[in-house]
Amino acid sequence: MEIQNGTTFHFKRDLFAPITIAGALLSVLGGLVLIASLNADPIAYASNPTIWTLVWSDEFDGPSGSPVNSSKWSFDYGGNGWGNNELETYTSRPANSHLEGGLLVIKALRETFTGPDSITRNYTSARLLTKNKFSQAYGRFEARIKIPYGQGIWPAFWLLGDNIATARWPNCGEIDIMENIGKEPSIVHGTFHGPGYSGGNGVSAAYTLSNGQKFSDDFHTFAVEWEPNVMRFYVDGLLYKTRTPADLPAGKSWVFDHPFFIILNVAVGGGWPGNPDATTVFPQQMLVDYVRVYQRATPSNVPELEQSSIQVAVSISP
Repeated sequence: MEIQNGTTFHFKRDLFAPITIAGALLSVLGGLVLIASLNADPIAYASNPTIWTLVWSDEFDGPSGSPVNSSKWSFDYGGNGWGNNELETYTSRPANSHLEGGLLVIKALRETFTGPDSITRNYTSARLLTKNKFSQAYGRFEARIKIPYGQGIWPAFWLLGDNIATARWPNCGEIDIMENIGKEPSIVHGTFHGPGYSGGNGVSAAYTLSNGQKFSDDFHTFAVEWEPNVMRFYVDGLLYKTRTPADLPAGKSWVFDHPFFIILNVAVGGGWPGNPDATTVFPQQMLVDYVRVYQRATPSNVPELEQSSIQVAVSISP
């Protein structure tokens, strides 16, 4: 809700549910007149967590210095970013990923390293995934993360269709719950990709922190509620975008009706973020407090009331 003097208020959906699209006229204190109408700009909406049941999680509570739980996570290895022109080699070394103080640490290092592909590169990092260990169709996928920062740094929390070996990408589908490119420290992106809408043509939306805050300054929660024919993207419990098949390019198919697995990674360089420069500090690390996956007995394909803004005109009688 925006007041014309610049003050911004955030309300949960149920607080403004009685206000109709046609608007409402309220009189307060005999002289304050509020004229409200909904428009397309976002306003905060918090999901109702009581309808979801936790079905999988990792709280990263193992001893400091220990590796991740191998019953839940495996690793991708190698470099070149699967077509993204990234600069790092992904490893499973403790130097690039380990547990520390109840957190998962994924660390990008500047170092000369020769990977299993016999190619020597100047950066290393880690890419963890639950492929062949956990996948699910539909649900709420959420993580609490403090992301790194800097030109050329590219952290992500995302999902891939578990039929990727046969269907191949992008036919398997990809759901990017959170991506950030370091040169945009206040912005994260929620995107999905499929056949005919992949790469730079993915269906995307951005969320920007207010007042110049940076996502690297603190932990934030990132989530998607993915159900039949709808995805709802959240930051810190606030809905910022709802997507349905109506958002696809004309004639393209919705490929999000089968299980997906989870990926956490920090890339270095690539076509989208660009490469590190003299301002980029290493090492960089992404800290993950938890990853949790929820499910509800009867998935809903209702798009929910997306964030809407209530524009308020104020006049005070003399």
